[in-house]
Amino acid sequence: GEREGKGRGRREGKVTTERERERERERERERERERERERERQRERERDRDERERERERERERERERERERNIYGKYGT
Repeated sequence: GEREGKGRGRREGKVTTERERERERERERERERERERERERQRERERDRDERERERERERERERERERERNIYGKYGT
């Protein structure tokens, strides 16, 4: 019985390491996906920031337009 037990133990160990390696790869892929999502969020934030920046730019542009129109109409008296 002694030898049999040892053999089974060794085999079990091998299976465990295989499973471990599998789990390790799984965690690796998981981290990879996590980094991917992180980069994705980063790009999202940058895009949003640029979008808001352009929005403010357009807003200022409209303000200037209004200002110009007011000046023009102001000159000719309403």
